[in-house]
Amino acid sequence: MHRSRGFTLLELMVVVAIAALATAGATLALRDGDATQLEREALRLSAMLEAARAQSRTTGVPVVWRALPEGFEFVDVRPRPDTPTKGTSSIWGPRNWLAPETRAQIIQPSDAQTLVLGPEPLIAAQRLTLHLGERSLMLTTDGLSPFAVAAPEAVP
Repeated sequence: MHRSRGFTLLELMVVVAIAALATAGATLALRDGDATQLEREALRLSAMLEAARAQSRTTGVPVVWRALPEGFEFVDVRPRPDTPTKGTSSIWGPRNWLAPETRAQIIQPSDAQTLVLGPEPLIAAQRLTLHLGERSLMLTTDGLSPFAVAAPEAVP
């Protein structure tokens, strides 16, 4: 007797189910590239804003943050002769965004082109939105707490 060789329907269904589960697991494990880059950028900027606030509080000189087309920068409002110059601090000068397509927009204070950080422990409430592609995240502070990253819908 000649018996045909091949797979049974049950064996084929098991293989297809395993392939489907592996594909679903890989899809869920991968995050959107823009979302990951934007989150990394928001966390980086949040840390730098807090470093600038700390610098401002220790020197007594207000620090200003402003967005640039290709990035952002921190500047002194007024230099003091007894504090280090801009060249000795790691926060001064223009910085590029990690993703060149990133854009920032200051939401609060309204119509502001810059954020003023310090030197008082309590500053005005501030919000800015970072955009990358279709994604956006907001960095916000109530003036006392540190800058935090939030989805724009989550902020009142």
